[in-house]
Amino acid sequence: MEVAEPAALRLAWRTHNALGFVFMLAWTAGWISLALLLLGLTRRRDLALRMAARGWAPTLIAGAGARLEIEGAEDIDWSRARLLVANHQSIIDICALFRAVPVPLHFLLKQEMARVPFVGWYARACGMLFIERDNPRSGPLLRRQAAALLRDGHSLCLFPEGTRSRSGTVAPFKGGAFQSAIDAGVEVLPVAIEGAGAVLPPDSMFRVRPGVIRVRIGAPLPTSGDTGPVARQALADAAHASVQALLRRPS
Repeated sequence: MEVAEPAALRLAWRTHNALGFVFMLAWTAGWISLALLLLGLTRRRDLALRMAARGWAPTLIAGAGARLEIEGAEDIDWSRARLLVANHQSIIDICALFRAVPVPLHFLLKQEMARVPFVGWYARACGMLFIERDNPRSGPLLRRQAAALLRDGHSLCLFPEGTRSRSGTVAPFKGGAFQSAIDAGVEVLPVAIEGAGAVLPPDSMFRVRPGVIRVRIGAPLPTSGDTGPVARQALADAAHASVQALLRRPS
């Protein structure tokens, strides 16, 4: 039976989360302002992306009371562009991925994020891609943009479940998300995220609890074989199976 928290402890957590939310907004706005200034002066998107990985993300993870553990990154040749596909538990997943991947990382974001002040400005300036979920005609253009980004040597991360998991169960991966990797001829890199949903639940605005976030990076999946390109749904299913296996791995 779950034991209710004392009223004083609940109040302390609410105060902590309220202050944390304000800090998160200010910290994000400040770092994005610096990154956009640097981008304007240097025209180098890689530097602006590294600022997110080395300055913005680690402070937000620490501020949430989380400890980040990364497994498998040392086994990957990061000089090659890849399509990273991860399960999606929480908005803090992006912070964890920025920290776990040692190269500048682009994300595929929902179109609504483009209208968010600071975040949308930063994402557009850094070459992030956006998806209109309710517009099926946007799919072919998005896949061409993603393939072009990968061909240019940039790594791209997306969440092929399509939304955050409320239960922790990894929903089936959508095959269309993998076509860009097939078209660009780059490998798919499965990534499993564990614990993020407990640190910052997907159904809350900002209600953090201390915990461990683990990012496990699997073996790259080729997008072509002896008989030609791998079918995109078969590739999606293989990536889904890899992520599930990584989540089952003992800590």
